[in-house]
Amino acid sequence: MKRFTIITLFVTLLLIAYGGFMGQYEQPKYSVLQSSSNIEIRQYEPKLVAETVVSGERRQAADSAFAILGEYIFGQNTSATAIAMTAPVTQSQQSEKIAMTAPVTQTGNQTAWVVQFAMPSKYTTATLPRPKNPRITIKQVPGAKVAAIRFSGFAEPNQLRENEAKLRAYLSQQGVEPKGEATYAFYDGPFTLPMFRRNEVMLELE
Repeated sequence: MKRFTIITLFVTLLLIAYGGFMGQYEQPKYSVLQSSSNIEIRQYEPKLVAETVVSGERRQAADSAFAILGEYIFGQNTSATAIAMTAPVTQSQQSEKIAMTAPVTQTGNQTAWVVQFAMPSKYTTATLPRPKNPRITIKQVPGAKVAAIRFSGFAEPNQLRENEAKLRAYLSQQGVEPKGEATYAFYDGPFTLPMFRRNEVMLELE
């Protein structure tokens, strides 16, 4: 009986980990133009995003940005309204550097990371509550053609590099030219098991 209880608990936790984030939140709308294994060419519709820029090591920067943006959607805005969470959270490098006066900067010349939360589609630029934190910018992002490669795990640096290389190699074979830096997309909460996580490396296409 004890063994059965442990197995039941384990399966329950697996289901919670899998279903606790995936499919629960709204995602930006897109259509799939082409697919091959774990790679897709997508056409994204325009979207409204809340964005902040932080500097430092990628994972630490993501945590800092999540805290900043999290306060905004949990009610630190002009109407004190909670805004529904969406997926994924995206992160990309910015070519410019952030000055040492920025609160999360550790040295004077580190990599700047742009982190975005997509806003629920029911909002427009006119109806979306404005953030109180000046470090948050609301932007209307135009539609774009994007290549994405999907993988599981904790999105360690080596995984991000390897998957970006695979995506760029695939695009080269297809004669398709990407532009700009890669964007990393993370769809799951912190307690999702590695095997159930959805991560993506995205490249915008010319």
